[in-house]
Amino acid sequence: MPEIFLLSPYWVEFVLPFVLVFTLIFAILQKTELLGEGKKQIDAMVGLVVGLILIAFPDARSIIVLLMPFLAVSIVILLVFMLLYGFIMGKKSGEDFLHKGWKYALGTILAVGLLSYLIFISGNWDYVYDFFFGGGYSQIWTNIILIIVIVGAIWVVVRDGGGISGGD
Repeated sequence: MPEIFLLSPYWVEFVLPFVLVFTLIFAILQKTELLGEGKKQIDAMVGLVVGLILIAFPDARSIIVLLMPFLAVSIVILLVFMLLYGFIMGKKSGEDFLHKGWKYALGTILAVGLLSYLIFISGNWDYVYDFFFGGGYSQIWTNIILIIVIVGAIWVVVRDGGGISGGD
């Protein structure tokens, strides 16, 4: 069976790390103008040398190869959170369409929901569930969550005045 080109060890362990490091070094040198203004050839040469040095050291190269999936997953998680948070915190016609307290409550629910979903899809839900609710600790965690909900509800009612308007 033919090997998929993009999964080839030469591609994953040599070409992609080299291109990444070369591009990053070149971009940083161009942005900072560390070696002088308008010195693209020198910046490219330094990027090339650093990229080739990276390829020569397997430990450094493997760190980069192992970090990239984490980076990609983290950026996608952050993007999903920011999109959903933007829907919650967004403005409609120049004014807030949700009260500030509701925004924070929905943002917290979003964060907890996204974290729970990530734990679920990573296959670690059973471990987390057993840690919090398994064994002899299930009543303790249930009581702690219930107390947090009650304190939160009381805090919202006291802070907002219970929804009772003044004698206007």
